[in-house]
Amino acid sequence: MDASEIVALDLSGIRWDANGLVPAIVQDVETKDVLMLAYMNEESLRRTLIERKACYFSRSRQSLWLKGETSGHFQEIIDIKYDCDQDALLLTVQQTGMACHENFFSCFHYDLTTEGFKANGKPEVRSEPSLGRALELLTDVIHSRNLERPEGAYTTYLFEKGIDKILKKVGEESSEVIIAAKNADPEEIKCEASDLFYHVLVMLEERGVSVSEVAKELLKRRK
Repeated sequence: MDASEIVALDLSGIRWDANGLVPAIVQDVETKDVLMLAYMNEESLRRTLIERKACYFSRSRQSLWLKGETSGHFQEIIDIKYDCDQDALLLTVQQTGMACHENFFSCFHYDLTTEGFKANGKPEVRSEPSLGRALELLTDVIHSRNLERPEGAYTTYLFEKGIDKILKKVGEESSEVIIAAKNADPEEIKCEASDLFYHVLVMLEERGVSVSEVAKELLKRRK
């Protein structure tokens, strides 16, 4: 379906509310996390369908709102469905960065269950970071360092020194992970494993191998 067909698409079957809006539930295609709830009007929905990036209607500003326009945290559309009552949308997206303005992957990071309450009655944040998402975000930073080479950045230093220096660091960090594991110190293991992950990501960037390719390879090993 091209842009002209989308513009002509009949959306009258959607049950818009009195303000011409419909709620849109947004889900990440990889983690299946529910990321956020937003609202769309007919114009924002058509723009979303045409551009393949989520565009919403801001009720507070009374204007269209392209998700990621200022933060860079765009939502690439995988598919859009509507429910049996035709009064709600479900967007499946590929999320770049964090969906929440409070710098969480999902806006739904407060726990309202009994054990989630503090003494003052406020809900606690009970969201654990995802390793996969952390690696993705770090990969984005490493890629930008490779392209921009900002002066004084350690990642820039590694790229300028070249593959031999990067591989030397991967070897050193591998040894330090082994030592940390032998010492049975959780804090040391955490830090050294993080150093190893980082330098492996730098090596992948330098060699032109994407994290998604590694992810696909890892998924083959679910036996």
